[in-house]
Amino acid sequence: MLQNFKAISLSYKKAPLDIRELIALDETSCRLFLQSLKSFIQASDILVLSTCNRTEVYYNSDKDYSTEIVKLLGITKGIENISQYLDYFTILNEHDDAVQHLFDVSMGLESQVVGDMQISNQAKQAYQWAADNETAGPFLHRLMHTIFFTNKRVVQETSFRDGAASTSYAAIELIEELTADTVADPAILVVGLGEIGADVVRNLKDSGYTNVKISNRTQAKAKALAEECGLEVLPFEDIVKGMKEADVIISSVARETPFFTKEMVKRLDVLTFKFFIDLSVPRSVEPDVETVPGVLVYNIDTIQNKASEALQRRISSIPKVKEIITESIDQFNDWSKEMMVSPTINRLKNALETIRQEELVRYMKKLGPKESELVENITKSMMQKVLKLPVLQLKAACKRGEADTLIDVLNDLFDLENQTVDSQ
Repeated sequence: MLQNFKAISLSYKKAPLDIRELIALDETSCRLFLQSLKSFIQASDILVLSTCNRTEVYYNSDKDYSTEIVKLLGITKGIENISQYLDYFTILNEHDDAVQHLFDVSMGLESQVVGDMQISNQAKQAYQWAADNETAGPFLHRLMHTIFFTNKRVVQETSFRDGAASTSYAAIELIEELTADTVADPAILVVGLGEIGADVVRNLKDSGYTNVKISNRTQAKAKALAEECGLEVLPFEDIVKGMKEADVIISSVARETPFFTKEMVKRLDVLTFKFFIDLSVPRSVEPDVETVPGVLVYNIDTIQNKASEALQRRISSIPKVKEIITESIDQFNDWSKEMMVSPTINRLKNALETIRQEELVRYMKKLGPKESELVENITKSMMQKVLKLPVLQLKAACKRGEADTLIDVLNDLFDLENQTVDSQ
């Protein structure tokens, strides 16, 4: 049977953040959604991938279920009239396009930050949910393992995943460099939770930092992010206390004049190193702060230069990444085509085995144990040799896209339609 893999995608390329947030699925919602899809659409190999930048459904079916999928998504999320958002979705109904898209997404070619290191883990998580909910068939199992192997090649053979290519990731990488030899579990304070500040907080969580406090003038925003990431909120009026306790202060405070001044920092009585990472434009940490003994300041230019260098290395690796993906897809397609003829091969084996068994029954009762064993081995060997050429020809015909004719001939010659398919 030919595969008809399809995809429906809502991503940052067409949908603004507020729409993506509205439709994004957490683990519980994702599992519920998978069960709904499994029950209400006639499809196999269903995978749901949901991140902050995309919510996508992949499935195997002759029919286009994109409208039904969006409606089921609305039911899962409790969104009335979700059809109003249909134009934000991209529909991929061509098998090759859907396979290519899943490879490109899983490698990070489609990410906002090219080469995003998180996406490969998110793809593995999506696959695990599909396996747990029994929506993954042989096709999806093979496809995802091919993707994981391809990702390993990309990591080993290119610079596509080297370095931090976004400002927020570069800030995390800088923290690691600054504290690696001085503080085992650095106390981190993030002040200002605009878009970049919130990104930094989420990346701190994903990178395994737990000794993190966040503070913002708007308390409600801080509480919502703290609940999402499992972190502690520091009241904005307690900033000085938080600064004394922190090893690293990350600032993305939006204002026209610096929020952290030399006079404020001098009162901290810094005994060891204290690092300020200023992600604001205009700067929110006064340059003179660095004249306070033990205090080091890193501004947005330092971070962005770091990110730009990593991004350039990744961009220069894209042709090689695409080459690796193409090789993997070619190999996967060969396997996928062979899947189409495997039922015919199994039926042919069963037909020949039936003939062999019928003939053995006629003669074995006249033979002793040694002769019976010898005849058994000889006839099995003969059957394997008889099978070898048709199997090779079928597989070769698959690669040429000409298997249908040969399948019809074998069906007619051996009456294979009346043979059961061996599950093995």
